[in-house]
Amino acid sequence: MASKPMIAPSILSADFARLADEVAAVEGSDWIHVDVMDAHFVPNLTLGLPVVKSLLKVTDIPLDCHLMIENPDKWAIGYAEAGAYNVTVHVEAAADPIALAKNLHAAGAKAGLSIKPGTPLEPHLETLKHYDTLLVMSVEPGFGGQSFMAEVLDKVRAARNLVDTGHLKLLVEIDGGINADTIEQAAEAGVDCFVAGSAVYGADDPGKAVQALREQADAVRG
Repeated sequence: MASKPMIAPSILSADFARLADEVAAVEGSDWIHVDVMDAHFVPNLTLGLPVVKSLLKVTDIPLDCHLMIENPDKWAIGYAEAGAYNVTVHVEAAADPIALAKNLHAAGAKAGLSIKPGTPLEPHLETLKHYDTLLVMSVEPGFGGQSFMAEVLDKVRAARNLVDTGHLKLLVEIDGGINADTIEQAAEAGVDCFVAGSAVYGADDPGKAVQALREQADAVRG
């Protein structure tokens, strides 16, 4: 388990007209979570590689790029080559996720594998041996501000057990509906890294919101 709970503010909930300022407002965060959506794999369309390249120029916080896109085998490498720290692809979209993980590593990034709420963990355990991060979606991917789906925590517990027993070596990340009301149950299940959008950027002081969430998760882990 990560020594301290990691908080990754999601700029999906930030003011897109002020992205550099919004990233600066969460200085002290562990990662910045960047949701890339293509209006094909998910119904929404957000931002892409040009914006990621711009953000890399204005922050030292590692970028955690979550690609909710079709054909990640083709497009994900560009994010790694640009300098993203962690590039996450969806197991439902990748044609050859093991080869993709190797290509992401070769391009200099950590590799993440995301699973939707309805996707079981077990069929992908061998694939996950090639990945650095497992991103468990706790909402249906596509839109911010959705309600947390507690039933996915069974997958988190299973992954946590596999990491703790040495069968997997990865960070367990969760994305969707994480806020002051839900972060404790996610922390209890064994999450290392918490993606938070509205809970951070809907707060009066986003930086303080990050710290408060981290302290809440840390208290549970004790």
